[in-house]
Amino acid sequence: MQKRKLGNTGLEVSAIGLGCMGISQSYGVPMATPDAVKLIRAAFERGVTFFDTAEVYGPYKNEEVVGEALEPIRDQVVIATKFGFDIGANGGSGMDSRPAHIRAALEGSLKRLRTDHVDLYYQHRVDPAVPMEDVAGTVKELIAEGKVKHFGLSEAGVKNIRRAHAVQPVAALQSEYSLWWREPEEAIIPVLKELGIGFVPFSPLGKGFLTGAIDQNTTFIASDFRNTVPRFASDARKANQAMVDAIAAMAAKKHVTSAQIALAWVLAQKPWMVPIPGTTKLHRLEENIAAADVELTAADLAEIENAVSAIAVQGERYAPVHAARIDR
Repeated sequence: MQKRKLGNTGLEVSAIGLGCMGISQSYGVPMATPDAVKLIRAAFERGVTFFDTAEVYGPYKNEEVVGEALEPIRDQVVIATKFGFDIGANGGSGMDSRPAHIRAALEGSLKRLRTDHVDLYYQHRVDPAVPMEDVAGTVKELIAEGKVKHFGLSEAGVKNIRRAHAVQPVAALQSEYSLWWREPEEAIIPVLKELGIGFVPFSPLGKGFLTGAIDQNTTFIASDFRNTVPRFASDARKANQAMVDAIAAMAAKKHVTSAQIALAWVLAQKPWMVPIPGTTKLHRLEENIAAADVELTAADLAEIENAVSAIAVQGERYAPVHAARIDR
C-alpha cells in the first residue's frame, strides 16, 4: 500500500489505517478475541501499518486485543491510542487530562498494548478544566522520556490546536470527516495546512451509511450507538438517501463500490489525510484497503462535488450528551 506522512513530524503510515473501536464496542456484538486478532493481522498482511485504538474503547479491551495482535510485528506498525477520559466516573464519560492522569493512563496503555512506547498519543477530547499548555507539556515530557513518539489531538478546535502546537508540535488531528460531514473544511483543515499537521478522519464511511448497506428500514441491535444518533433516525436516513445515491452513481461509473468512492474522495482531498475506516469483516477490510488504488480525476471530483453540494444532510451527527464534548 502507498504510504503517507502525517504533517511535518515525519510520522509515516499506510494511506489507509484501521480504526479498531468497532471490534470491541459501539457497532453491534464485540468480536471474539481470536477473531479480532486474526482480522488485525490480516490488515497488516494486506499493507495496513496504522492502527487506532483508545483506552476507553471497551473500556480497555480494545487495547488488549490490539496489543495481542500486533506484538509479533510491533516494530513494523504505528499504534495510536488516546487518553483523556475518567473511565471510573460517570460511566466513563467524565474527562480528565490532568498531567498525573495522563501519565497513569499511558502506563496502563503501554501494558495493555504490550509495548514500551506509543507512536501517536492523542488527547481524546479537550478537557476544559485543564489548560492545553499543561496537556501538551506533559506529552512533551513523555516524548523526551521515549514513552511517546508523537502528539495528537482529537476533535479539538482551532484555538486549542494552536495552543497545543505552540508547546509541542502536533503530528495529527483526528476528527470526523466524510462526504456527509464536511465542517472541518471551514476552519480546521486550513489551520492544519498552515501548521503542517496531519489529518486522520474517523467515520470516513459515515458510520456505514455511505456504503449503501443501510437504508431507512435498517434496524440496529439495542447496543449499537447509532440508535442514539439523530442522523440515523429513520426519517433522516430517508432524506439522506440522496447522498448515498450520488455516491453510488459515481461508483457505478468507476466500476468500484460506494465505500471505495467515499474513501478515495477523502484521500484525494489532501496528501496528508489518512482515513481510518473500521470493520469486523475481512471482505470489507479488503474492500476498504483497495480504495487506496482508486483514482478520482479532477472531473470525477467535480462531478461528485456538484452532486453532493446540492444535498442538505439531515440530522445532527451526535446526540446532545456527546456533542457537548466537542471543542469549538
